[in-house]
Amino acid sequence: MRTLIIACILTVMGIQSTFAQQPSAEKEIIQLSKDKWQWMSDKNVEALDKLFHEKSMFVHMGGTWGKQQELNVIKSGGIWYKKAAVYQVTVNFIGNTAIVLNDIDLEAVVGSNTVVNPFMVTEVYIKENGKWTMGSLTFSRLLRSVKIETTAQK
Repeated sequence: MRTLIIACILTVMGIQSTFAQQPSAEKEIIQLSKDKWQWMSDKNVEALDKLFHEKSMFVHMGGTWGKQQELNVIKSGGIWYKKAAVYQVTVNFIGNTAIVLNDIDLEAVVGSNTVVNPFMVTEVYIKENGKWTMGSLTFSRLLRSVKIETTAQK
């Protein structure tokens, strides 16, 4: 019995240390992605302008465009990324490129309509001169049901 208890304690400690040792680059990218969702919600185009690479591309359900149009859409309120409920984040590195997959429910105001969609969002970040910038953001609608309670439902 004592051996079983010790084995359980060591297993729990091993799991905790695995999570604690998440590589710093991965933590940095996850935090950057989280910050990006907040900046989009806040319509903080100044912070987003610094994050988005000059050649970045954005793929939405209604179109594809570059950095300046994305910033204009956010600033004008054409799309207000009101709330992103992030359920899972996966990060893969290939050289100086980070590919981030976010399983989210996005509550957005498009024009004057509030919509909620489940998305897998692909974000591509490139590290140049020691700084991460976003090269691409793509929304792919999922077939699963929406999980969040929206502000319109409250």
